Order: sequence, then structure tokens, then C-alpha cells
Amino acid sequence: MKIALVTPYDWATPGGVNLHIAPLAERLKHAGNDVRIVAPSSRPERDQGCVTVIGESAFGLPATGSVANVCLSYDLGPRVKQLCAREQFDIVHVHEPFMPLLPFQFLRYSTAANIATFHAAREGGSRLYAYSKYIIRPWWGRIQGRIAVSGAALRLIGKHFASRYRIIPNGVDCGFFADGSPIAEFGDGKRNILFLGRLEKRKGLPFLLEAFALVKHDFPNTRLVVVGGDGGLRSVCELYVERNRLADVVFTGYVPDEAKPRYFRTADIYCAPNTGGESMGIVLLEALAAGVPIAASRIEGFSEVLTDGGEGLLVQPRDSQALAAALKRLLSDQGLRKKMGHEAQKTAKRYDWARVSAQIIDYYKECMADRSQAET
Repeated sequence: MKIALVTPYDWATPGGVNLHIAPLAERLKHAGNDVRIVAPSSRPERDQGCVTVIGESAFGLPATGSVANVCLSYDLGPRVKQLCAREQFDIVHVHEPFMPLLPFQFLRYSTAANIATFHAAREGGSRLYAYSKYIIRPWWGRIQGRIAVSGAALRLIGKHFASRYRIIPNGVDCGFFADGSPIAEFGDGKRNILFLGRLEKRKGLPFLLEAFALVKHDFPNTRLVVVGGDGGLRSVCELYVERNRLADVVFTGYVPDEAKPRYFRTADIYCAPNTGGESMGIVLLEALAAGVPIAASRIEGFSEVLTDGGEGLLVQPRDSQALAAALKRLLSDQGLRKKMGHEAQKTAKRYDWARVSAQIIDYYKECMADRSQAET
């Protein structure tokens, strides 16, 4: 099959959807398909291999407690039309199809079987879908297959657009994350709590810092390692650490994807204090694959992946004291951490990319067959 994987998001900016698409493309190619990623990019000179850049500018839009960097260039339509005519794709797989602006153009000009994956989740619903429902509806019939990455994502899109969906989750390369070697710098006998994520409000780092201050009092031989780009919250969080004289908090800044397994394998506990708006969390799957016990918020997307008392502990979001209690429980019980880490790796196997990509390929074939049957 000749497949286009389309993302609305700046390929030069790390994010969950792009982290889903890149390994999916590799798995699809490994299965013998001809795959092309199509994306906007604010740094097209960094793009190589199977990435086609359409749109060289990015504009930040508020979305689900984050900022979505999308392209709003006026010339996307003609360029997409030309690409579709030249490549004659069998499958056009658009991710977040109603984010401006690139996916809309593919729904407009594609003559392939069009598949859409919905990644977003938001407990309170989507103002984007609510306000633009009548603008979106004419394009709805151009989609032959609809995927939601989780029940949380399905509930969001299904609230506004009732239809038949297939739930196919995010994937993770279990072997890659299980094989990381610990970082010697942090192997000094201290227990390491890891936060890995964008430094933005909904990721909940301020609540973890408050919790760590309580943990540090009872477990002084503990370190918090904060891995993430220099988002808007970093200066605020560093100021909190300084004012409260909170020792053993390390801000690493951005680390490349290749280094992530080493940080997970260094961690005694991975903490995900997110406040909401998560469909399931790719980073949660990465921690599971690395075999790290997890302390996480009991939010809709996480509760579908984690069992409280199984792979980790779940607490109410925005509750620093409850989070501190969970961290203390894990720090005080090495046997529990080991047991949960073992369960984590067992759970991760359900999300291994080999399994997930096979489900997607089967769905492609099913949608193509249904489309052919409808045309005859």
C-alpha cells in the first residue's frame, strides 16, 4: 500500500501526535508499505527520509491546556492537491483531522481511502468541536475509517460526532525502553523520582514539586529529576525550588528521544502528576515498557492504562499531599516497587508497536475493502 500519514503539527516541535506517527511510519515500512509522512515544519532543513514538508511556518494555538503549533499558510490547498495527484496514495491517514489546516486540505483533495485518528481527550468536552461542528460536518463524509486512541479520546469526539470508531491505542517500542542503561551520574545511592514531559500547566509539575517537598522531609536521600524542554513553567518551578531551598531537584532541559530509556532505567519511580486532557499518555507507555513503578493522577486517560495497585498508584489530580503519600509508600517498599515494575512491563506488551501497527494495517485493509464494495 502507498500510505500518507498526515499531521497538522509542526514536525520540528516534539509532541504526542508526532511521537505516534514517526514509529508508526517505520512499522508500516517494515511491513512492506510505501510510506510518506506529510507535515508542516518550522525547520524543514532538519527533515529527512520519508518526511514531506508542506508549510514552513508554525502558529501557536491554545489546545487542551497546551499549545498546538500548526501551519495556517494560504497555499496549502494547491500543494496538497498537487501531491495527491502525483503520488496516488492508497491510504491517506490524517491525525487530528479537524485541527487547522493541513488535514482539511487532504480531506478536500484526497481520492484515497481516508482514515482519521483522534488523539485528543478533554474531560469537559471540546469548544473547537462545539463551535465548528457545522463547518466540520461537510467533511465528515470524506472519512472512511475512524480511529480513537483510547476510550477517553472516543468520548470526546463521539460527544460531538456520533459514528462507528475503532479504538487502536498509541504504541511503544518495548525493547527500546527496556534496554536502556542507567545514568552513572544519578547512581549514587539516592532514590530517583523522574518527571518527563513538557513543562506546561496540564503536566502538573508544580504539584509534584509540592509533593516532593513533603517527601524530602521523611526521605532525605531522594532526588527529583525533571526532564523536559524549557517551557513557560520552568522559571516558575525553579523559583519555587530556590525559595523553598528544596535540595536535589535537577532540571535537565530537553533530552533527545534516544536518551529517554536511560532516564527511565535510572528512575526508581516515574511520576505523572498531570491534571487532565490526556488520552492515554505516550510517556506513560514508555515508563511501563522500562519497568518503572508509577505514581500518577487518576485522570480518565491514565486510568485506562494503569491499575491502581498494579503497575503503580493513582491519586486525585492536583492533590500534592495524596501524591506525596503515594511516593512515600513506593519509596518505603522496595518489594512493591519491584512487583509493580514487573507488572508494568507485562502491561506494556499490549501496546507494543508490533501489535498496534498490525491492528492499523488490518483496519486499512478493511476500510479499503468496504470502500471498494461501496463503489461497485
